[in-house]
Amino acid sequence: MKRTRIIDALKRTDFGAEINVKGWVRSKRGSKGIFFIALNDGSTIKNVQIVGDDANFPEETLKRVTTGACLSVMGKLVESPAAGQASEIQATAIEVLGDCDNTYPLQKKGASWEYLRTVAHLRPRTNTFGAIFRIRHNMAMAIHTYFHEHGYYYFHTPLITASDCEGAGNMFQVTTKNLYDLKKDEQGKIIYSDDFFGEQTSLTVSGQLEGELGATALGAIYTFGPTFRAENSNTPRHLAEFWMIEPEIAFMDQEELMDLEEDFIKFCVRWALDNCRDDLEFLNKMVDKGLLERLEGVLKEDFVRLPYTEGIRILQEAKAQGHKFEFPCEWGDDLASEHERYLVEEHFKKPVIMTDYPRSFKSFYMKQNQATADGGSIGYKGAVAPGPTMQGTDVLFPSIGEIIGGSVREESYDKLMAEINRREMDMTHLWWYLDTRRYGSCPHAGFGLGFERLILFVTGMQNIRDVIPFPRTPKNAEF
Repeated sequence: MKRTRIIDALKRTDFGAEINVKGWVRSKRGSKGIFFIALNDGSTIKNVQIVGDDANFPEETLKRVTTGACLSVMGKLVESPAAGQASEIQATAIEVLGDCDNTYPLQKKGASWEYLRTVAHLRPRTNTFGAIFRIRHNMAMAIHTYFHEHGYYYFHTPLITASDCEGAGNMFQVTTKNLYDLKKDEQGKIIYSDDFFGEQTSLTVSGQLEGELGATALGAIYTFGPTFRAENSNTPRHLAEFWMIEPEIAFMDQEELMDLEEDFIKFCVRWALDNCRDDLEFLNKMVDKGLLERLEGVLKEDFVRLPYTEGIRILQEAKAQGHKFEFPCEWGDDLASEHERYLVEEHFKKPVIMTDYPRSFKSFYMKQNQATADGGSIGYKGAVAPGPTMQGTDVLFPSIGEIIGGSVREESYDKLMAEINRREMDMTHLWWYLDTRRYGSCPHAGFGLGFERLILFVTGMQNIRDVIPFPRTPKNAEF
């Protein structure tokens, strides 16, 4: 008989039908010669209850039905007399497909998140992580659906690159060279002429620059793939390997970019509420009791659009009134997570799109705002800043802080080169990027969304290592 997924079995009402389900034992108990098995196959947060009479099954078979064991069960679908479930299966045959002894690491209930990270190969079998990874799948589907329906093209950018998009230098090197016998020149620099690519290459930190090339040919593209940052950051918000969504759009200005960011995020949240209700209700009950309210709140409110200069003023007022910040918040400082969360969670109590950041800590490719005679700048909706600012559009979210980093890109070759020269950047490997400003340049904009940060928000989890199946962090590349 063809197997029925448990999610489908629980929807059926043709009671009396013979049915076959397969899955893993969540729990087993017995009472007065009757056994009850909670079986789950990963298709839903809900278990199907298997009921049977001990006398109808070999004792040796029932002994092998332990927590974690894999079973194939034949039986009759019947209405359930128990509260909270519409149906159950009266077993007629049980086959143990995979035994599981008492060394199974998921025997105990209430295991800590830290412990579960040490058994990342098994934690997807728990209710919580099953819910998280089903939601992760649905968010990936939401992203592809949104961009496809809005006329974007899925554009594949390279994972191996000779350029550093962000200019930070925190990249994982890719090489086939013998590290015990490196050839060096007279200055002690490694010679890469005999390496696979003939030059120094690394894993990408972003597909943005190549994405801009796609936008200047196809009009609107998006990338969705893994990126890598060799930062020694042991925080709940950082991974060495994570997934990024990066749309790039020709002929888009700052206002339109903010519209896109808000509409895209709301689409993803709405998709989660519409397609992951059972999993979200479980997480709302077991992990974060304010999760559903917070998700629904995002859909109800327009995002605040806040110039950086005004944000600094609000933070300084809060500080003057006694609010304690660990990090400084003077004009020109890069905002810390505590500042972002204060603005979102305490001051506005809704998501914020912060605009017009100081040039000093933003990337070279961002479009600069109009300069004033005194060295300041005029940015979003005429806001005047005391120094040069860029047309950045970062989305700040409750519980997370920055979830999107976006900007209008500088389309002028002369202005872009002036900024590159001011920063004394080596553009040897980015000659092709500069060509987009020499040959038919156009206004364009885009953003980057860290996929795991989106999953953090949608699931209510607190540590980014718990929303990706096998996290890569400093000193940890297991599984």
